[in-house]
Amino acid sequence: MFSIASGFLFQKQNTGIQKLDPRIKLFITIVLFIIALVTSNVFNMLIVILTILSISIIGKVIRRMIRPLLFSCLFATIIFSINFFSAYFFNNPITFEQSLVFAIRFIAVIGSSSLFFLSTSPDELEHVMRWFKFPRDIIFAFVTAIRFVPVLMLDTIMIMDAQKSRGLELEKGNLIKRVKNFVPILIPLIVNAIIRSGELAEAMESRSYGTVKKPTCLHYMKLKKLDYNIFIFSIIFFIFFVYYFVLNPPFSLLQVNI
Repeated sequence: MFSIASGFLFQKQNTGIQKLDPRIKLFITIVLFIIALVTSNVFNMLIVILTILSISIIGKVIRRMIRPLLFSCLFATIIFSINFFSAYFFNNPITFEQSLVFAIRFIAVIGSSSLFFLSTSPDELEHVMRWFKFPRDIIFAFVTAIRFVPVLMLDTIMIMDAQKSRGLELEKGNLIKRVKNFVPILIPLIVNAIIRSGELAEAMESRSYGTVKKPTCLHYMKLKKLDYNIFIFSIIFFIFFVYYFVLNPPFSLLQVNI
């Protein structure tokens, strides 16, 4: 589970995709997201998946995306099975290809989201939300939640190791017993989270959070030549894909009706 969550956590690397303006990275994610939603055949969806994989390879984040993608493949299999068997047993008018498209679409959405969060720091997320004029309290809550994810993951690992050293066996027993074994882990984890939230509130109050209506920023976003080039290329790719593969699809990979 931790390895899956790490597929959405930012790590500072000297890669081209991390140097892009966060607004451009968000725009790329939105473009991929929209294309995945409007695409209705398997061939087009595979192009979307290949595009996401190509960007992750160029951005050097493919290794950290593998586990989230494998996890999404598991859920995609469940989505495909539900659609396929509901069509077979309950006469649901869903074709085999549509069931496959729904499954691949889920993988594309998870992959594009993971690509954005792996390449965008919490500070950049805050700048983007400020640029979109989100309320300050919402920005703070969202960014703080993202910052606390690795802290909670580390706390969980430390608590699990401490409980295992006391003889707690997490992997043994049936499903109900395994769930009960996690209670000694959840309680101290929740207590630590409450203590940290109190300390954070005191730190914010000591720094007069909320007293200034228009706070200033240490860094400001500025588009560079590379950002403009990527932005223009993304628009061209979006128009080309929608026109040639969505509005005028060359062919459908599967046309098998259930």
